[in-house]
Amino acid sequence: MLNRLKKFLHWRSASRPEVNVDGEIYAHLRPFRIPLIMLVLVTMFGALGYVAIDDMSLIDAFYQTGITFTTVGFGEIAPISYEGRVFTFALIVLGFAIFTFSLGMLNEVLGRGKLIQLFKERSMLYKVARLKNHFVIFFHNEYAAELGKQLRAAHVPFVVVDGGEGFKDEAEQNRYPYYINEAPHLDSAILKSHLSSAKGAICLSKNVSDNIAMISSLRLYERELGRKPFRILASCENQSDAEKLKKLGADNVVSPTRLMAQRLSTIALRPEMENMLESFLYRRDTPLDMEEVEVPRQSWVIFKRLKETHLREITRVSIVGIKEKDGKFLPMPGGDAQVMIDSRMIVIGTSEGIGYFKKLIRKKDKPEELRYI
Repeated sequence: MLNRLKKFLHWRSASRPEVNVDGEIYAHLRPFRIPLIMLVLVTMFGALGYVAIDDMSLIDAFYQTGITFTTVGFGEIAPISYEGRVFTFALIVLGFAIFTFSLGMLNEVLGRGKLIQLFKERSMLYKVARLKNHFVIFFHNEYAAELGKQLRAAHVPFVVVDGGEGFKDEAEQNRYPYYINEAPHLDSAILKSHLSSAKGAICLSKNVSDNIAMISSLRLYERELGRKPFRILASCENQSDAEKLKKLGADNVVSPTRLMAQRLSTIALRPEMENMLESFLYRRDTPLDMEEVEVPRQSWVIFKRLKETHLREITRVSIVGIKEKDGKFLPMPGGDAQVMIDSRMIVIGTSEGIGYFKKLIRKKDKPEELRYI
């Protein structure tokens, strides 16, 4: 009954991180047990002393002990005998000693800086635990910094993981919303980044062996979870390394050197093409967008010809290519081109048009707006 009520009211349990630092926090707070125990014992001792010496009621005795122990200066709540004043003076000295001892211990614990860092890390872990379908970027460098800017502009959630000593300062300078200061290859780093709920991972180490180890770890973790495959992206410097990373399980591998050479050659040989790409593909405020759309297996467009679907007419989106399951690519398909199972369409149009296009092809039955065309 309670579960049904929660479902009806859309109540959700608070997301908890897969790794917490509560044990480390408690370990740093452990020295404060002695002052707390001393405080309780002195309070009980003072209350019993006032009851025995001046025959106070228990509540008055505790109140008198409290204002005496804390030296707030409220005075006596009832006349106190000579013996009671001596007892009060001893209680004040004892209270001042405990206060001084506690203050010194607090200064020592906070002076290390570790406790504050743990509280900040705990807060970050709870924020990361709320993420769904995010990307985890392993290894921080200039590529990660630039990628972070692009993902923030696209409102895509991401977590950056790196074990460098100065990484926290660099993460704040680059305005990373979520980051984990841990060596990426450790199991704790994978758990802290909440990878189990992530959409994919991006390995950006300049050392190809680090990326190889990271991809292998991610695929093994994926099998342990028994979930659908992560989308793993990686970077490397040459084509031979790219082939290795793809064989190990990377979905896409990008070579910064090769990309730079391609862009420069395009600018040198076909500057007008570069201007068009800058205007329509790379800018965020462009009126046109280009996207690869996967056709679901249960879609109503399967085995139909493009001219029979009328998708171009109603969505104002152009299909510039179809990629088949076997890797065959059909550029600029005509109206007689047939949509096969597990094919992907390369489309160009407005963001709204592409969104409408994807909505229509995800339907199992032919949409109402297309039945009379």
